[in-house]
Amino acid sequence: MNICCRSFFILLSFFPISAQGQDTLRLSRQECETIFLKENLLLMAECLEVPKAEALVAQARLWPNPTLEIEEVNLWATQRQLSVFGEELQGFGGGDFGRNQQFGASIEQLILTAGKRKKLVAVEQVAADQAKEYLEDLLRNLKVEFRNNLTELQFLQFSKVVYEEQLNAIRNLARAFERQVELGNIPKGEYIRLRALELEFFRTINEINKEINAVQMELRLLMRLPAQTRVVLTDEGYQKDLERLRLLSLPALLDTSEVIRPDLKIARLDQKYFSHLHAYQRAQRTPNLTFKGAYDRGGNFMYNFVGFGVALDLPVFDRNQGNIQYAQIGMEQSRLRYEQTALHVENDIALAFENLSASVQFFESIEPGYEATLDELLRSYTKNFTERNISLIEFIDFLESYLENKNIILEAGKEVNQKAEELNFAVGIDVIKN
Repeated sequence: MNICCRSFFILLSFFPISAQGQDTLRLSRQECETIFLKENLLLMAECLEVPKAEALVAQARLWPNPTLEIEEVNLWATQRQLSVFGEELQGFGGGDFGRNQQFGASIEQLILTAGKRKKLVAVEQVAADQAKEYLEDLLRNLKVEFRNNLTELQFLQFSKVVYEEQLNAIRNLARAFERQVELGNIPKGEYIRLRALELEFFRTINEINKEINAVQMELRLLMRLPAQTRVVLTDEGYQKDLERLRLLSLPALLDTSEVIRPDLKIARLDQKYFSHLHAYQRAQRTPNLTFKGAYDRGGNFMYNFVGFGVALDLPVFDRNQGNIQYAQIGMEQSRLRYEQTALHVENDIALAFENLSASVQFFESIEPGYEATLDELLRSYTKNFTERNISLIEFIDFLESYLENKNIILEAGKEVNQKAEELNFAVGIDVIKN
């Protein structure tokens, strides 16, 4: 059994869902989001960027390793070589081991000066903080995509129910008219028009099913569900709490976004990154020190020579000018980018707030009992048409108006939902929840 299938059956056991078919999940929006946050592969992959960046911080804290060198080892010595000084090199401890054998050993330790290690840690720490914010930004983008897909699926489910109800009603009328046509009580043209209307509804439902299939595919990808799974959403969560929407304030939203929105925090961290990088590159102008310790056996006027030394680069030609200039330009560039991002965020929120306000205003302009009135009128028109009190043309005209108004009502609710998610996305936090 593959990973996706295992996850699917785990979800079946842990979530309070009811199966309508072998591979059908009936879920609320909240249950879907729980699965999405747990199973989305893009989020899983991006989460690993954080420990990757933290590993580089840990690496930057480490001291350079010392260097051990063994050299000047002779594997043999000829009598002619030994006769130059007229004496032999004694072995270790006066024995034969190491007799007439010369070698040298040295150890070196690089010392980073001017706080380079600390400054490099600061640079890598900013990169780690950026990785966390990139994760938050990815989550923010995926959430608005996921939630809009949920809204679209609920809208299509509602629309499908409306058309299926009318399709069933037209079918019943067509069957009744078919018998009357056979008896010669009703012109055949009216019966044919009803069958044509039935076909139109069937085609519309077929188109809605295609749209549902497309949304289903997106949701399966985002939730990591098997390809044969179908998600059926419950009705809850389609409409937002309008009372909470009225309490929103644009200045308060702008203040919230300043400390919450991930891309704004990334832009600030970019400034911080180049500031730390500039300090690190300036420190690179100061030469590092290399301390040395050496032992030489038989290669000097002393048989066992121990010496110490120090080495450093002379900053004559390379004073790290290019890297310092790069960091300086990066500081100015990141400042300009931050200002642009801040301006973009402000306009994003203002636009989202205005669009949401307009959508709420239109939704509230629809009278609370208007939809029920439409349903009652349709029943009345259907009854009058059945009793031949109104013509087929009058019935179809009202039916088209009914469906158009039903769509307007559903789309008004859908738009409020979408604009609320756009505002959440613009602010960077769920100021409006399901």
